[in-house]
Amino acid sequence: MKKFTICIILVFAFAKAVLAQDTAAPYVFTDLIHLEATPVISQGNTGTCWSFSTSSFLESEIKRITGKNVDLSEMYTVRTTYPLKAENYVMRQGKAQFSEGGLAHDVIYSVAKYGLVPVNAYTGLAPTENKHNHAEMVAVLEAMLTTYVDNPGRKLSKKWKPAVNAVLDTYLGAPLTTFSYEDKTYTPHDFANAMGIKPSNYISLTSFTHAPFYESFILNIPDNFSNGSFYNVPLDEFMQNIDHALENGFTITLDCDVSELTFSSKQGVAVIPAQSENPKLAVLGPEKEKVINQQYRQDEFENYNTTDDHLMHITGKATDQYGTIYYKVKNSWGTDADRTAYDGYVYMSASYIRLKAISVLMHKDGLPKSISKKIKS
Repeated sequence: MKKFTICIILVFAFAKAVLAQDTAAPYVFTDLIHLEATPVISQGNTGTCWSFSTSSFLESEIKRITGKNVDLSEMYTVRTTYPLKAENYVMRQGKAQFSEGGLAHDVIYSVAKYGLVPVNAYTGLAPTENKHNHAEMVAVLEAMLTTYVDNPGRKLSKKWKPAVNAVLDTYLGAPLTTFSYEDKTYTPHDFANAMGIKPSNYISLTSFTHAPFYESFILNIPDNFSNGSFYNVPLDEFMQNIDHALENGFTITLDCDVSELTFSSKQGVAVIPAQSENPKLAVLGPEKEKVINQQYRQDEFENYNTTDDHLMHITGKATDQYGTIYYKVKNSWGTDADRTAYDGYVYMSASYIRLKAISVLMHKDGLPKSISKKIKS
């Protein structure tokens, strides 16, 4: 009798879920702000979303500053950053993370040190390749670095840096010193200057209570191998910064958690429903969302429910049919209809950003003056 009752309950719950799925009103989005961005492309089989998202951001910056449409090389930045990752791992004697991940400020650092390159000058692909796949390259690098660190004699080989660079040159190509673009010869630094990109103009922001507000601190997350600093602001002001930037024509790079069942690239929606009985239903149609305050955000970060997963590019704002605010976010997973919606974009609710955004990077001029004055730089 007990088993029969349980079966009836399960059947009723399933029927209720199916009915909810069939009757849920689908999302209807109306764009409020839509800033210019280059077409969505795929990062392929790589963990280099940090370069794709921030390169997309810089492409929008170049358009805003100069009016030029430029397709930047994501892989040039990846190529210049890997030696820094390797050095961090080796000099910390393997007591650090070596991975494909990174953050938006790593791209800005690369621009400052190595400049920018258009994709037609540096693709990072072999002549016979048409998509990025770094699985083999990373496996080779990890094996090499582990060998150098675990050397029984505990003496670091003088050959490790040339060896790492040789592997990177083989898989991605050697770094450029000069290249031709629109019938003109540039160095990477000359090109960055010509495109109006000045690294000191960009700022990273976050919002956590374990560090003082309005000061910068190193955010201890796995992909922050370069120990980059973030300015810390209260959550409401964090959101005000995003809104002010978008309203004044500035796009934003976003680092966020996309591991939630209520993040769906296929449906093109990311939300935080108030009730999580069946979270997958929340991406099919609007539901009431949870109110996110500073303490709840902090708790979810400290208990590992909010993690540093993926970087994307915020290019606008929208509402659904009930007036709920969403941010229009450009992804780097391509535009395949079986995997993505809205041509590769995702509509993230304000609640989702409040809870799951680890940080943002933007132009300093996108900050409201009232908040800019509070930041101790």
